[in-house]
Amino acid sequence: MREKELIIYRNITGKEGLLLADMSYIMEHYKKVGAEGDFSAEAFGVRPMREMFYDCIHRLLELAGNHGFYGNLWHCYLTNLLVNDENSYSRACEVVGAVEGSINQAVLHDIAIFKEFFDFDFAPVKELFGAESWDLVENYKNGGEESKVYNTRIRKRICDLAEQFCLDRTPEEMKETLTQFYKDYGVGKFGLHKAFRIVTGESGAQIVPITNIAHVRLEDLVGYETQKKKLRENTEAFVQNRKANNCLLFGDAGTGKSSSIKAIANEYYEKGLRIIEIYKHQFRDLHDVIGQIKNRNYKFIIYMDDLSFEDFETDYKYLKAVIEGGLEKKPKNVLIYATSNRRHLIRETVSDKNDRDEELHTNDTVQEKLSLAYRFGVTIYFGKPAPKEFQNIVRTLAKRYDIIMEEEKLLLEANRWELSHGGLSGRTAQQFIDFLLGKEEEK
Repeated sequence: MREKELIIYRNITGKEGLLLADMSYIMEHYKKVGAEGDFSAEAFGVRPMREMFYDCIHRLLELAGNHGFYGNLWHCYLTNLLVNDENSYSRACEVVGAVEGSINQAVLHDIAIFKEFFDFDFAPVKELFGAESWDLVENYKNGGEESKVYNTRIRKRICDLAEQFCLDRTPEEMKETLTQFYKDYGVGKFGLHKAFRIVTGESGAQIVPITNIAHVRLEDLVGYETQKKKLRENTEAFVQNRKANNCLLFGDAGTGKSSSIKAIANEYYEKGLRIIEIYKHQFRDLHDVIGQIKNRNYKFIIYMDDLSFEDFETDYKYLKAVIEGGLEKKPKNVLIYATSNRRHLIRETVSDKNDRDEELHTNDTVQEKLSLAYRFGVTIYFGKPAPKEFQNIVRTLAKRYDIIMEEEKLLLEANRWELSHGGLSGRTAQQFIDFLLGKEEEK
């Protein structure tokens, strides 16, 4: 087999391609083993080939358990390599689709090699090694296991793509199918996932996918129509390459600020929007993170939840420099979205304005503490709902979850609940509905 002849997809033969190298060796040498009847390691300078084949079966089944794949696991494995390899061609195709130039000839050369892997007949190998368990690899039925790597939608897309590759009759058709996938869904972790977190290790800040994000939509948030409209308009402008602002959602706890950000990530994923969550203690990694995403064909929102600072905390200065004020200009494909219970983000005290001993510099202190909030061009206030608005939220949620209860009793119980569970808010209403659903399940 010709995996060592790959050009554009050459990096596939690294860590993720170790299984490919072993399978390629077996596919290339099994006939010689069959002719000589010698399975020993001494015959080929490697461990016994039969043992190697069973080890490959083991790894493919482990792949199914980890990734949630089903169908032909060998094809799913090959497909997974192709959709995750970030190279000059795949990055050029993400979002924009097919590109012109000589690179297409090199890619077609590589796809022809992959087509050989897809079309290989393993029946003689299975018979030679007595490996009936290979049938599991070619027709694997998933027992409902969740993927530890992909969400359900992305996993299905990869499995469907593997099936389509088998229907493609020529390398040209296979290349066209793959290019369309890059355009529709992107490549690598940024293409296949919508949300990420930052993990700081010895090699610096790593952007790691979040595979289990709540599938909330803006329509799920009852009320707050003006706030949702303002947030949607700013995000629409961003994904359409128009001028957009950094955005601060502030106000009372439990009013849907964080849920609105999650909803934005879900709503605009298909338009190339990705969201990266970062915490205060990681602000020093912001320049590193932005350096990893500034040249990608996606729009990135760097999301900071529950953002606020005490007097003694100074990490906000890193954030100020990134948003506006540093020598390096913030990339056009990056915005900052933050939520906070504080409008001005940094804790203010009466002494900031009334300290007579420092009268000449009092205004400097106040301006320094306001400067971070002023860097957010769009500010959206989420306040606690009035009693009637709270009752409307309860009624809407009860209807959404098919809770059958007299309205008068429902609202009376909801009012009792909120008195001892945090007061009037959308979060309290949702918790009350969850309580009722739990009681119904118990019955």
